[in-house]
Amino acid sequence: MNDRDSFGSQFGALVAMAGSAIGLGNMWRFPYLVGTNGGAAFIIIYIVLIIFITLPIFFSEYLVGRISKANTFRAFKKLAPSSHWGIVGILAAISPFLILSFYCVVGGWSLYYLLKAVTLQLESPSADYSAMFTNFVSGKYEPLLFLFLYLFLNGWVVTSGIKNGIEKFSKIIMPLLIIMVMFIAIWSMTLPGAGAGLKFLFYPDFSKVTPHTFLAAIGQSFFSLSLGCGTMLTYASYIKEKSYVVPTCIYTATADTLFAILAGMAIMPAVFAYGISPSQGPGLVFVTLPYIFSHMPLGTLFATLFFFSIFLAAITSSISILEVPVTFILEEFKIKRKTAVKICLSVITVTGILCSLSEGLLKNIHIFGKDLFDLFDFSSSNIFMTTTALLTVIFVGWKMKKGTVTNALSNNGKRKINPIYVTGVYYTIKYIAPVIVAVIMIRGLF
Repeated sequence: MNDRDSFGSQFGALVAMAGSAIGLGNMWRFPYLVGTNGGAAFIIIYIVLIIFITLPIFFSEYLVGRISKANTFRAFKKLAPSSHWGIVGILAAISPFLILSFYCVVGGWSLYYLLKAVTLQLESPSADYSAMFTNFVSGKYEPLLFLFLYLFLNGWVVTSGIKNGIEKFSKIIMPLLIIMVMFIAIWSMTLPGAGAGLKFLFYPDFSKVTPHTFLAAIGQSFFSLSLGCGTMLTYASYIKEKSYVVPTCIYTATADTLFAILAGMAIMPAVFAYGISPSQGPGLVFVTLPYIFSHMPLGTLFATLFFFSIFLAAITSSISILEVPVTFILEEFKIKRKTAVKICLSVITVTGILCSLSEGLLKNIHIFGKDLFDLFDFSSSNIFMTTTALLTVIFVGWKMKKGTVTNALSNNGKRKINPIYVTGVYYTIKYIAPVIVAVIMIRGLF
């Protein structure tokens, strides 16, 4: 398509890709994984695995999109015509529907808590914040209202396109998000007793490292960089040729990792300052932190900033996930972007309602022992995303020619990159990455 949209600048592409990677995985999942896996030791392992394992997998998805300049399905069909590899693109186009079904529910929760903070309903030290959370998520109507609002905001951004929608939005939101979380982190580190939280984050205790720590770290890096759901492939297809592959991927992974650590610095010092266990799990954000905010000076202000940050982190990721099926539908069926967005949101609205109600009205419905929220989470993360990622690295490592891959990494020789590094990346994609992804898949299934 000659009139195919694209990012208007390299900076715009970088902030959009960083926004895709920076999401609930950083603000919500990373801090509690650090808390339950030994603090700094987990962070060190996480960074090492990002550099040597996850980044080459990231390159694979990026290269498929960069070379093909097409949606997930068309990308594999162009690079491997007269083959069945297009099924990988179909899997990548289905994953976002599953992910957004529960992800947007949690995005709606962030809006609810933001409203609670703004209306001064998170400042009572005696409030039962666990009951507040349970009562809200199990409600019939209120969580659906916030789900619909969150979906509308996603649709509003994506309908405007790549350059005028996602890029413009990301250029404004990402700097704002980083400034807000930095502000919260600085404040958190000034609290009495916050030093224990910083020690927990940055002083490694390798005696707590187990095989599970490595699996949790690689799984988190995989989740955080949105691998296996077509987002990076789709975004890469919209990036102009003059943008260099390796630096773009490295900058994105670096921004994602630094932001995750920054989020930990915003949360853990406050957790330790108020004598809360760092291993609170998923309830850390929506139960523990409101309790902490209610006990501190200017707690309402920081609660507002925090939940606004949660919302911004969530939506920068969800718009990138939504863009995957939107691009697929508008290019394969030759329809307008606005219509494609409506089709996608209609499906996600139905499945999102089911996921939301599974916390209350439909809580007794279980499939394979899981409620609907957990089923969508499990099937997307442990089946569709891992399968797509596994097939993608096999495709790049075994189906594509080595010269095609190495030339793309160096932008056809326009970027001088150490040949040893390029060869290392290629053989990691070819031999190591499939094994690692397979391990993640097996671990997730069993």
